[in-house]
Amino acid sequence: MKEAILALNVGSSSLKLAAFDATTLDPVLRAGVTGIGCDARATFEMPVGIRPDTPVTPAIANIEEAAHWLLDILQRHCPDLHIVAAGHRVVHGGTRFDRPVRIDAAVLAGLEALMPLAPAHQPAAIAVIRSMSMRLPGTPQIACFDTAFHRTQPKLSQWYALPRAMSEAGIVRIGFHGISYEYVASVLSVIAGSAAHDKVVVAHLGHGASVCAMRDLRSVATSMGLTPLDGLMMGTRCGAIDPGVLLHLLQEQRMGVQELADLLGNRSGLLGVSGISDDVQVLEASDDPRAREALDMFAERAACTIAAQAPLLDGLQALVFTGGIGEHASGMRRRICDRLAWLGLTLDEDANLRHARRIDREDASVRVYVIPTNEEIVIARAVRRVLLC
Repeated sequence: MKEAILALNVGSSSLKLAAFDATTLDPVLRAGVTGIGCDARATFEMPVGIRPDTPVTPAIANIEEAAHWLLDILQRHCPDLHIVAAGHRVVHGGTRFDRPVRIDAAVLAGLEALMPLAPAHQPAAIAVIRSMSMRLPGTPQIACFDTAFHRTQPKLSQWYALPRAMSEAGIVRIGFHGISYEYVASVLSVIAGSAAHDKVVVAHLGHGASVCAMRDLRSVATSMGLTPLDGLMMGTRCGAIDPGVLLHLLQEQRMGVQELADLLGNRSGLLGVSGISDDVQVLEASDDPRAREALDMFAERAACTIAAQAPLLDGLQALVFTGGIGEHASGMRRRICDRLAWLGLTLDEDANLRHARRIDREDASVRVYVIPTNEEIVIARAVRRVLLC
């Protein structure tokens, strides 16, 4: 039997599963479900040359059902696989978890304690961990944290301007999308050469969005904070906001805490500003002026946040786009880069439209790259490291 490592990547309403050869880390199978709980759809791929039947997605009501269904797909198409470990993307590791860890009862309790700080993602990750533990008893389950990549940041980048005792108690900027940033860092030196080692900003733009300033391929600052609500404008999240607005809504408009959480996390961002959709492609196709306003606001916030990293790096040598919007939305990349022309960013329009790997002009002083992320391979590598320890 071939030994395999599973990588499970949980979103708020999606789940991706990838199986890798445990020795070579060559991909064996990838499958995923989106729209869990409403309009579930499946993706499925195996190495070139193997043409399995495309699975028909049943009604999948929750993340646990998605986990069981994906594991059934894997076992049906790859019956000779022996799963030696499963790695899980866990959004929040707080200040305690700064590297991948084998999950036991104490670790699971620690993850549960962090659920209030990532309510859209942490409960789903825990549910998948429990499902896999039940389906694969005795198989090591490894937690890989979106927050761990940012633990290299200097103290001043992590602290808020709050009383020191609060920072020392863990009320600090944690940062997210770290698994994606780790992947970009792992391939950037090959793609970009010397431009990859000093003054780089990576923009992970998707339904959730953030930027990360890197020096020597290590995180020195990021736009998200203690929770994934902070920083950039996102699909349905507001991003950075005056705390006084929150006090006003709570005190003067008598908004409840849960209603406020729903407003900030589910009814703001592109959806809230446009009143149409949280999908950039839908907004790009719309003639409604509100769609244009939402897109321009997204681009403006992203450009300002990218530019704000330059003083921390003593300049900017390279900008990398990744994530669903960063990889596929050429119009949004152009909007952002046009606002950064003063920094030396000049796009090659043809390369940008083709989603080429490098999309700046030869005479530009800042290199601009599009790098599709691969969180699952980072998880698989981490699992193998933990198993070898």
